[in-house]
Amino acid sequence: MSSGILFQRIALIGIGLIGSSLARVVKRDGLAGHVVACARRAETLAAAERLEIVDSTTHDPAEAAAGADLVIICTPIGSYGEVARAIAPSLSPGAIVSDVGSVKRAVLEAVTPHLPDGVHFVPGHPIAGTENTGPEAGFDTLFEGRWFLITPPPGTDEIAIERVAELWRRAGSMVARMDAAHHDHVLAITSHIPHLIAYTIVGTATDLEDQLKSEVIKYSAAGFRDFTRIAGSDPVMWRDVFLNNRDAVLEMLGRFTEDLTALQRAVRVGDGAALESLFARTRDIRRGVVAAQQHIPPRPSEEG
Repeated sequence: MSSGILFQRIALIGIGLIGSSLARVVKRDGLAGHVVACARRAETLAAAERLEIVDSTTHDPAEAAAGADLVIICTPIGSYGEVARAIAPSLSPGAIVSDVGSVKRAVLEAVTPHLPDGVHFVPGHPIAGTENTGPEAGFDTLFEGRWFLITPPPGTDEIAIERVAELWRRAGSMVARMDAAHHDHVLAITSHIPHLIAYTIVGTATDLEDQLKSEVIKYSAAGFRDFTRIAGSDPVMWRDVFLNNRDAVLEMLGRFTEDLTALQRAVRVGDGAALESLFARTRDIRRGVVAAQQHIPPRPSEEG
């Protein structure tokens, strides 16, 4: 599969940042004969039409899925079960259903029971994004040089897996296959906990007395600015991430809390050696991220 059409009809259920960015790639490179977008809000569909990133639009998930050989769920994770129920009667035998959610085990549990026999479910997660939302926020280079983690359950058709993987390779992604539960643990520490910390720090700032809060905003250093960027992400999406990956998040949050307590003690007692040792180890991690070329965010910020 080196060039040309990969799918005759792709249905994007949700056309926000990720869905609209993928739609741009598909239209740019002619990867599908027809792309249909589905969303609840008329304004969202109107934006997708105005941007000319899809061929048709609909409010009805079942209508979007009818005749599609690939359906990609791009909604907040909390709606996956509802979406799967809605599209199930319209799915053609041999169709592939995929998604872009940041949690995978809960996605399998929400979607799989509703899919009819003969339909292939190939969950996935593009580790790319910005804090911006909506069709206007998308851009066709979002996925270039970024990982797409594909998490098919055991027994999934290998041809279906490869077709989904090839779509994301064409979008510029590096593709890796991973067990769903393992994915959730990895993302809990690399994405979910950092977001939780950002929301907490910015929330703490909003509770400061007015004068101090205004100065925090006015004199924001790079670190705090980065936290505000992350904390500006879609609240519904991240609410669903934490509710659907609670076990892994709580496990990693417990480890983080223990480390934070040790760091607090080092500061309190003036243990400079402990502080320097930690900072040296964390600097090595940063150098590893740079070496892996995952340090430059795709316009203008990165989130998973």
